[in-house]
Amino acid sequence: MSSVTSHQEQLSQSDPSPSPSSCSSFELIDMDAGSLYEPVSPHWFYCKIIDSKETWIPFNSEDSQQLEEAYGSGEDCNGKVVPTDGGRYDVHLGERTRYAVYWEEQASEVRRCTWFYKGDKDNRYVPYSESFSQVLEKTYMLAVTLDEWKKKLESPNREIIILHNPKLMVHYQPITGSDEWGSTPSEQGRPRTVKRGVENISVDVHGGEPLQIDHLVFVVHGIGPACDLRFRSIVQCVNDFRSVSLNLLQTHFKKAQENHQIGRVEFLPVNWHSPLHSTGVDVDLQRITLPSINRLRHFTNDTILDVFFYNSPTYCQTIVDTVASEMNRLYTLFLQRNPNFKGGVSIAGHSLGSLILFDILTNQKDSLGDIDSEKDSLNTIMGHGDSVTLEEDLKKLQLSEFLTVFEKEKVDKEALALCTDRDLQEMGIPLGPRKKIINYFQGRRESLGPGRYPRLRYQPEIFFAFGSPIGMFLTVRGLKRIDPSYRFPTCRGFLNIYHPFDPVAYRIEPMVVPGVEFEPMLIPHHKGRKRMHLELREGLSRMGADLRNNLLGSLRTAWKSLTRAPHPALQAAEAAEEAAAEPESCPEKAAGAHRGAAVGDTAPVSVGMLNRGQRIDYVLQEKPIESFNEYLFALQSHLCYWESEDTVLLVLKEIYQTQGIFLDQPLQ
Repeated sequence: MSSVTSHQEQLSQSDPSPSPSSCSSFELIDMDAGSLYEPVSPHWFYCKIIDSKETWIPFNSEDSQQLEEAYGSGEDCNGKVVPTDGGRYDVHLGERTRYAVYWEEQASEVRRCTWFYKGDKDNRYVPYSESFSQVLEKTYMLAVTLDEWKKKLESPNREIIILHNPKLMVHYQPITGSDEWGSTPSEQGRPRTVKRGVENISVDVHGGEPLQIDHLVFVVHGIGPACDLRFRSIVQCVNDFRSVSLNLLQTHFKKAQENHQIGRVEFLPVNWHSPLHSTGVDVDLQRITLPSINRLRHFTNDTILDVFFYNSPTYCQTIVDTVASEMNRLYTLFLQRNPNFKGGVSIAGHSLGSLILFDILTNQKDSLGDIDSEKDSLNTIMGHGDSVTLEEDLKKLQLSEFLTVFEKEKVDKEALALCTDRDLQEMGIPLGPRKKIINYFQGRRESLGPGRYPRLRYQPEIFFAFGSPIGMFLTVRGLKRIDPSYRFPTCRGFLNIYHPFDPVAYRIEPMVVPGVEFEPMLIPHHKGRKRMHLELREGLSRMGADLRNNLLGSLRTAWKSLTRAPHPALQAAEAAEEAAAEPESCPEKAAGAHRGAAVGDTAPVSVGMLNRGQRIDYVLQEKPIESFNEYLFALQSHLCYWESEDTVLLVLKEIYQTQGIFLDQPLQ
């Protein structure tokens, strides 16, 4: 029998005939005490596995209110779906489950939370189940109403909760092996704090995101499944990028937000690593991988080999098809969920992902034409005038008898081009026909050039490359120079953004203007100034230059005062020599110019039409600690872009400039 039931029985067994005075007195106390009770305000949480441990995270205030309104609407919750987190997750209210919309992710439990207890090893609070929270709330209401405390309850897990008073409520865990008769709450270990209401626990509840979406950006990752030093996925890293952008919009586009001119920019991750490594290539690699230094070899197979995969005709096609089809799928799904969206679309790529996007953009066509039709969607649009059917291909190879086999396996022409010898063998194709098919498609791939590129269902506004090796790959492919008049067929803007110590990043502008040496554009600090150590370095450089100029000038004056010729013509000649020598005494470059020219400076150099005639290369300012050892922070520099306010602010600035919206104060 529960403690609540016992308490109710005690109340029913109290003196049935109190005196009139005591009865009225009791009613007065009851009325005064009852007025102190206020129902608890619920808040909705979802459970996420972080470092193999369950962590309960609160929904933002707007999502929690939306879930509570749907819960309290009086309608059946079964089948009711509530979009949350800016529409990136759906909560199935009846199931109490949260599902990702745009990417694959394990579903998480959702809970309407009112009562919490502190966890074992950290300060995070864990919510009780909804049913037990209701029991706790009823017991609390009775205690407040009757002003009778020290209530003891037993949870379904045989944990003991004692409500001493409104400010002191504790939770005891049962000791393993203790029996019902020899155990008391005081003997059951250290008590844990119990709190009522989310406002009484230490947890950050953020506000919601603006409903209006002004622009959509697809973000493509580089090599490997992890995107930063914490081995987080592209989804988690893009979440950081999005969070930084929301904060910067509030601080740097405040006027536009107050005037309701802007909402927010949506960033969606594009994952191509998982589909590539689900083709069976990992099994093939494992058979030939040496057993020594197993972890390092596994890391190599999972990350660095992605570069070699992209240089392989077979797997390059798989990667290109995956990236393009995934971006098209996300775009179509986004429009379905946001039918009023009228904004533009941009794309961003990190590391190898930027090279993949560069190749896709280079091979787009000027006219989208009939792109919304089912026939032209995703990766069925082929370049190079390729319109031969699979039946015609097999007839040309005298292998028409195998057409029914491919139709049974639902293998069309594009799928057959991606099949390996092992795939064909598993379908029952004999050795001779297998060799014919593989040789035929391999020869056609070589004749068609680098590959067949699917068409995107939209025309990107801007292409952002982070830590990009595009310049290096183009050079290795034999391209020494980019024609200044060249531009992407369907994309107007291109920015190459990199950290100065990034070992994977290369410049683009010297390939457009190979005969002129000039610095990249220096990205301003998001607080509107250069980093202090760079300012100090420039100050010392200017001071040294001034001292050198003053010293040389003093020596020159002293020497000429001793050897000055009295003839006026010679004096005029000396004055001309001094004027001509004056520029030579100036420093060769402005202090800190090796890091890049300031963004506000006018750049007289024309760098072609890749970015609408504007500058392409943009370099970040390194942090003070990074300047002590460039090699130590090289790897970190390649992975720094996801949480870099300077990078995100440049992206936002370029995107909103296309809409005629500018920063509150221009950065310098």
